[in-house]
Amino acid sequence: MSPPPILLQCDALTVRRGERAVLDNVSLTVRAGEIVTLIGPNGAGKTTLVKTALGLVKPDQGSVRQSPKLRIGYMPQRLAVDPTLPLTVRRFLALWSKADAEAMRATLAEVGATHTFDRAIQTLSGGEAQRVLLARALLRQPDLLVLDEPVQAVDVHGQIELFELIGDIRNRRGCGVLLVSHDLHLVMARTDTVICLNRHVCCHGKPEDVSRHPEYVALFGRHAEALAVYHHSHDHAHADDGCVVPAGLEHTAHADHAASCDHDHGHDHHHHGDHRHG
Repeated sequence: MSPPPILLQCDALTVRRGERAVLDNVSLTVRAGEIVTLIGPNGAGKTTLVKTALGLVKPDQGSVRQSPKLRIGYMPQRLAVDPTLPLTVRRFLALWSKADAEAMRATLAEVGATHTFDRAIQTLSGGEAQRVLLARALLRQPDLLVLDEPVQAVDVHGQIELFELIGDIRNRRGCGVLLVSHDLHLVMARTDTVICLNRHVCCHGKPEDVSRHPEYVALFGRHAEALAVYHHSHDHAHADDGCVVPAGLEHTAHADHAASCDHDHGHDHHHHGDHRHG
């Protein structure tokens, strides 16, 4: 059986700022249906690598190859909007896409943010804002999703949900995912390939192999050898407006469960940490 097609391939990239190499001989490959995660300390060159892969930065050496007619959906670290600007989620999405209202609602539903459609961008919680940014990226019908620190300003339960959502989108759409993150435990349990970057590629491979690599341990400490695998117990469902309701009641009217609704997703989930030690 042949491997999935290559969507993005970066070979021996070097990017310099003056005499300093921000990236030094860095390579990566992302295939269809694969989640590739870049990890590394601050200043490791992760964002520079993403910008170079997207063609926004020209490398001093090396090459970037994208599959023909590759559609890329990009999600930045955070949403920055002037607080005085009157801008609803609907209008925000319309700025970046020609999709009609029905398609916007469907994509917001896919990321669990239908209830934000007519809300002002400035009123969204951190988790809601990240889901709207993810919806914006998905409206491009991407072959490749590029997510730069997608769980910024989100609490730990929200982070777990977002990473699970990203995995579900990959499974459902078959797209490749290039993910940048510093959340080692959450990411390492939810990725196919890890690239540990510190201006050069320190190590890469499957999460369980990278976690034992001496350079990974040197960067993140011996405690980082333990992979935390979180299992989300789906004993509830999400209604169309984002509220948490008992499983099977997701299509009931809002009034039936308004008392238990928390649009900021601050509800109490059941999460079980299964720690595997290398």
